[in-house]
Amino acid sequence: MSILVYANTAKNKVHNSAFEAVSYGARIAETSGYTVTAVVVGNADNLDSLGKYGADKVIHITNDKLVDFQPTLIAEAIQKSVDENNASIVIFSHDLSGKSIAPILAAKMSAGIVTGAIDLPKTDGEFIVKKAVFSGKAYAHVKINTDKKIICVTPNALEKKEFNKTATVVSKSFDLGDSRLKVLEQKIESTDVPLTEAELVVSAGRGLKGPENWGMIEDLAKALGAATACSRPVSDMDWRPHHEHVGQTGVAIRPNLYIAIGISGAIQHLAGVNQSKVIVAINTDPEAPFFKAADYGIVGDAFDVVPKLVEAAKAMNNA
Repeated sequence: MSILVYANTAKNKVHNSAFEAVSYGARIAETSGYTVTAVVVGNADNLDSLGKYGADKVIHITNDKLVDFQPTLIAEAIQKSVDENNASIVIFSHDLSGKSIAPILAAKMSAGIVTGAIDLPKTDGEFIVKKAVFSGKAYAHVKINTDKKIICVTPNALEKKEFNKTATVVSKSFDLGDSRLKVLEQKIESTDVPLTEAELVVSAGRGLKGPENWGMIEDLAKALGAATACSRPVSDMDWRPHHEHVGQTGVAIRPNLYIAIGISGAIQHLAGVNQSKVIVAINTDPEAPFFKAADYGIVGDAFDVVPKLVEAAKAMNNA
């Protein structure tokens, strides 16, 4: 028996979230005695690095139909890999690719699925997975009764564990059907680190008053080595690109540090960031809702506070 892990890639590299998913699968395998097989679709230069986080084998699937992101065809290829490797558990990262592929695969295999897992499953007699619900305000413990099980792991929910195995890389090509989807255009994010993988995030809202003032946000992010994000109104007004929008209707993130500048803290925004390990809020309004959710708060004008933070961060880097 084996555990199969879908390892997503971008820019010819395996994502950090894929390493987390492989490590998650390997930690389950420690108690079950299963082997761990990572499945990669697309080119990546660091496939053998998946062994570091617990993969015994890496299946590199190649097919001209998979040049573009085709969730239905990827699910078909993974299903064939599940059958060939006698896998009973399939792991995804709960990111955009996992959210697109995992439900399709669950329907194909009649498998029970839990999305947004935040802990290892309990496997003593039953198979129970913990996940956050109600925008992170509560937890649910979901029991999977089916023989085939699918888990989507929340990025940054668990620390990666290193196993330092040597993974065997095998290339594989499957005959796949035709997709009913046609990719018209692809836009590649210019950021080096995707928001869902960033450990530090600097975010701002309408308190910046206009896109011309975003330079100081980028300066702070650069000084801290952080990714940049924004609230929904900012992306709706085209001050910032839509892929930077974090919140209930945008990207849900879980960084080690989230700095919110000029964001009031509406419940829809908090739903996407309240799992951050440390939240810092900067706002002129002492009654802003964000202060109730923040670990640290600064009541002050962003145009006064942020430049001082940039200077402090640069001084720390040069120390």
